[in-house]
Amino acid sequence: MTAQPAQPVLVRTAAELAALERTGRRAVVMTMGALHEGHATLIRTARRLAGPDGQVVVTVFVNPLQFGAGEDLDRYPRTLDADRAIAEREGADAVFAPSVEEVYPGGEPQVRVTAGPMGELLEGAVRPGHFDGMLTVVAKLLHLSAPDLALYGQKDAQQLALIRRMVRDLNFPVEIVGVPTVREDDGLALSSRNRYLDPAERTAARALSRALFAARDRLAAEHALHARATAGGAALGRADALTAIGEARAAADAHAVAAAAPSPASIKAVAQGVLDEAAKAEPPVVTDYLALVDPATFTDAPEGFGGEAILAVAARVGTTRLIDNIPLTFGAPA
Repeated sequence: MTAQPAQPVLVRTAAELAALERTGRRAVVMTMGALHEGHATLIRTARRLAGPDGQVVVTVFVNPLQFGAGEDLDRYPRTLDADRAIAEREGADAVFAPSVEEVYPGGEPQVRVTAGPMGELLEGAVRPGHFDGMLTVVAKLLHLSAPDLALYGQKDAQQLALIRRMVRDLNFPVEIVGVPTVREDDGLALSSRNRYLDPAERTAARALSRALFAARDRLAAEHALHARATAGGAALGRADALTAIGEARAAADAHAVAAAAPSPASIKAVAQGVLDEAAKAEPPVVTDYLALVDPATFTDAPEGFGGEAILAVAARVGTTRLIDNIPLTFGAPA
């Protein structure tokens, strides 16, 4: 008979967390609760990386510092009993669910971590101060939990990049692990905020992932065409055939298109086209931003860019704001 996992210990204070007997490597998964399959994947990955003799701690804390005026702090779902059940199912050893007063005993902290220039771009531009609040609580939770590993989802790509930068710049003794985005069968990225969507909004929200996948597919097609052209294959053969029947200009155009490396601007335009159509639908998808960026800096990928990039989107459907992204690779790194 298969042994059932033990219910994770619920700890509410920093002192209780510090008193937890530590075994093997400790992996921490930081959440704001309202756990779903994306969080479950993080916990399962943490369990695997920590090993049978290690320890997995899940934090559940809705951090007020990272919510701006008019955002959904008050209505953000709080489902601790259900969260504990998911943590138990996936093999967590402890759930740390502190109060706001426990995390910020003197009220809002006067000393905070500043996200710097990257924190002012994209999400930071739309939500000023968000990343300062996020990094401040992540720093506190890393100090309190003292993990060997900390796992975060790649859906929040800018957040993950900033956490990695903070850990590197401030010499936190922890390994940061990014875990791929988990999606519904129809492509929608899992999010605790998806539960706010009514059926029509849920259908409309698929435009975010459709836009990203359309750009990914176009990039793959352009890479294939470019590879054939530079190898002197079918595209050059078509150009030669056109020349043979006197269509020299058409041949030159065909060869130039095939030989050109994929353009960040053209790939982004494909995604923008999907979002533009979604903006005309009912209910409309209202885009906050669509950006193709260098993952190291979150600045725009320039024309001629080579290497890894991130195509990121944020949009509102009804009163719900959603984000998504996919990694893309442009040829060989320069």
